[in-house]
Amino acid sequence: MGIASVDEKALLEKARLLFEQEPKLIRLPAEGRVVFVGDTHGDLDASEEVIRRYLRRGDRIVFLGDYVDRGDYSRENVLFLLQQKIDHPEQIFLLAGNHEGHLIKPLSPTDFWDSLSWEEGEAYGHLFSKLPLAAISQNGLLALHGGLPDLGSLEEIDEVQWGDSDWDRIVWGDFVRHQRDEVSDWAGRPQLSEQYFRRIMDRFERKVLIRSHQPLAPLLMYEKRCITIMTSYAYVPVRRIVVADLEKTIQNAEDLEIAYV
Repeated sequence: MGIASVDEKALLEKARLLFEQEPKLIRLPAEGRVVFVGDTHGDLDASEEVIRRYLRRGDRIVFLGDYVDRGDYSRENVLFLLQQKIDHPEQIFLLAGNHEGHLIKPLSPTDFWDSLSWEEGEAYGHLFSKLPLAAISQNGLLALHGGLPDLGSLEEIDEVQWGDSDWDRIVWGDFVRHQRDEVSDWAGRPQLSEQYFRRIMDRFERKVLIRSHQPLAPLLMYEKRCITIMTSYAYVPVRRIVVADLEKTIQNAEDLEIAYV
């Protein structure tokens, strides 16, 4: 069995070509607002509500990855978001999460991937490998799925290859409290400490990190400079997003709006 429909195959190809034109590091403009959306994990209603509420206002919308698995509408969710990206390429940005990298670093369970034929899996895997990895703003924000890569500069994110150690930290990295070592490993997930967070954020000259990936992580960590949001009822009873004014001076989470959808 191949791709479910000609239209779906064409949509994946069109989206792939669009992502190939984007850098791995998205640079947001210096004006307007941006909305950051955590893992949606097959929660189509969450994605639709964010688009309905913020797209018409002209806000940029950055989704932080993990569009598939866990929820009931993985395929519908990712196809909806891809169509939104095609229709609004300068407003919608779709970052990579670890669930999009299943063909590179397998995880379990994966109801979305398990539902695909071999041909479909190859098509989705190829598409997802083109997704950007991070977004930055001129007022000090950094957004990505999981953890910070140990790179010399933010610009080096553009050179990160899928499957390497920096990709692994970006899409699989957890932030933890009370850890002596800067970096450790737990079940294949990089465990990153507060000391590591501060060192890399200082190097990148960033004020606040906005991320998702860890449903059990505190909303705010490290003097409110690390914000973890989830936007899927598959994981949490309250779906959070972050809204930022790109023209405002930002020091920590108190300078941002944490909203609900």
